[in-house]
Amino acid sequence: MVSRNNIKKDILKIYDVEFNKLYKSLEKLKSRIAITTDMWTSNQKKGYMSITAHYIDDFWVLQNRILRFVYVPTPHTKEELAKYLMEAFSKWNIETKISTITVDNCSTNDGMVSIVVDKLFGDLLCDGAVLHMRCCAHILNLVVKDGLATIESSLSRIRDSVVFWVASSQRVEKFEEMARQLKITCTKKLSLDCKTRWNSTYHMLQTAIEYKDVFPRLKIREKSYKDVPTYDDWEMAKRVAEKLETFHSITEIFSGRKYPTSNCFFISICQLRNSIVEWMSSDDDVIKSMSARMFEKFEKY
Repeated sequence: MVSRNNIKKDILKIYDVEFNKLYKSLEKLKSRIAITTDMWTSNQKKGYMSITAHYIDDFWVLQNRILRFVYVPTPHTKEELAKYLMEAFSKWNIETKISTITVDNCSTNDGMVSIVVDKLFGDLLCDGAVLHMRCCAHILNLVVKDGLATIESSLSRIRDSVVFWVASSQRVEKFEEMARQLKITCTKKLSLDCKTRWNSTYHMLQTAIEYKDVFPRLKIREKSYKDVPTYDDWEMAKRVAEKLETFHSITEIFSGRKYPTSNCFFISICQLRNSIVEWMSSDDDVIKSMSARMFEKFEKY
């Protein structure tokens, strides 16, 4: 077997070769570079910053490269984040080539970009007026979360039911057995959502709705299962899931890496706005209330 130290040396050699290739490529680049950056927290609760460059090469192909993935000690203040971002720009010698910086929408990122604008002021497009871009996918997430808040009680009952039936392999088997007895054709497995990612809530609802007849039957067999979603909960979830499908298709466009330029999603965003306006005229009070909250957030951005 190759020793650990030799593998480490080989990896670092590969890194040096690839770093130099990309450095020279960015040095010759005639176009500007769009930056996306985000923070990620590991299982050990350590914060890491990823910095990705997006640019159009000489053959008019949209490229993206991860420039840095770095541990950032707490506290994650705007000054600290700006420092690590500027260090990456200096390391790659691209301070004069930055076009935009896309970040999630939060006050710390607002402050970080303001610091970067001051440091790069003379080399920015429109004196930095267009530097700060708020992540469209994150804004959609905020819009949907505001809307979902109107059905939180129904959503909680469905979520709690999913939590109960995916908690152990025995319960999963019981659930699947009952689904077979009821001749339900859906083959998807129940999945629990992540509250900070609305599209996972959409997927959870989509699958749970397929199995809505299973839950009340299981209540008869399982004494410890008590909080069963009501008929109204399922009807509400069904109506809401239909609306969320519109958001889901647009989020999929945003989530691509090599194609989501403005011409691809601008029309979809306009169509989404028209849909929300239309929902606000709905006879359904829940949909009307949900879409009003969505519209308010959408217009803010």
